[in-house]
Amino acid sequence: MSTTQTNKIEITKSSTSKINEVDFDNLSFGSVFTDHLFECDFKNGEWQQPVIKPYAPFLLDPSTRVFHYGQAIFEGMKAYRDSTDAIWLFRPDENYNRFNKSAVRMAMPEVPEEIFMNGLKQLLQLDKAWIKKGKGNAMYIRPFMIATGTGVIANPSNDYKFMIILSPVSSYYSGDVKVLIAEHFSRAANGGIGAAKAAGNYAAQFYPTELANKEGFQQVIWTDDATHTKLEEAGTMNVFFRINDTLLTAPVSERILDGVTRKTLIDLAKSEGIDVEIRPVLVSELVEASKNGTLKEIFGAGTAAVVSPISGFSYQDVYYELPKIEKTVAIQLKDKLTNIQNKLEEDTFGWTVKV
Repeated sequence: MSTTQTNKIEITKSSTSKINEVDFDNLSFGSVFTDHLFECDFKNGEWQQPVIKPYAPFLLDPSTRVFHYGQAIFEGMKAYRDSTDAIWLFRPDENYNRFNKSAVRMAMPEVPEEIFMNGLKQLLQLDKAWIKKGKGNAMYIRPFMIATGTGVIANPSNDYKFMIILSPVSSYYSGDVKVLIAEHFSRAANGGIGAAKAAGNYAAQFYPTELANKEGFQQVIWTDDATHTKLEEAGTMNVFFRINDTLLTAPVSERILDGVTRKTLIDLAKSEGIDVEIRPVLVSELVEASKNGTLKEIFGAGTAAVVSPISGFSYQDVYYELPKIEKTVAIQLKDKLTNIQNKLEEDTFGWTVKV
């Protein structure tokens, strides 16, 4: 291993690489990681020396606060290699800002932009051989922070660890997605942490989703906690509905994550002349639209799948099949977005950032 210092980051390079052991044509999402990781600790009220080092497990005390009180947040991002071998990020400022909003809500320290962005870019440069060309190929980026202070007293930690790990990914296709509209369980509540990308939000979804899986559904469309009448998110994604020629999606709130893909698709749809309404969408409205034939599409939007079309939904034990449409708005927007991300179309919005 060799150690160098670049722009205040101490870099220790791995003496060997795992890259030749990886089958890039058969990647399972989020299961393969690159040779290095980025790490920076927060101790004694300040951020310490940031480092890039070989990817490896690390030890934690059994009383580490993250295990007991769940102070853990993360982000999901991607980097892309264009036809000239340049590496690009997509709207990284949005992920950075949301990460720190999550940190504030979880009583964790905000990460300085220099640490976050410089660490990310240098890590990508070091492991750029893992980023493959071609639409559908990308590097999934997982920044995260956990509480590393010790002791089981129910207080915020004094110590934290911020890390970034990288995972090469290829085209993500989940097959037909049938969803169950939640009538009892909730993803989040007013005054809670639904708008934060906190680990516990996802853990709380696992049990209701498991119950839906047993009934033959792949995901749950979450409804508001108070009345279960408003449609809010689909699985771990924001959700869109097309009724006639209008695209509908719920406004962000304390319960709904401010998704980067969501806001991007809204801007793209408007630029393509598609009518978009950002407002509460009622379950009754969706059921009625399905019955009268005006419901054309439902799709989830998120970093992993970009766009995930939904083929049907169930509510109060009645299943509603969506029509088969050859040219959907979902695919139209996905193609436009992925073309911009891969530099196959001009980025007139200024969303892409060169590494």
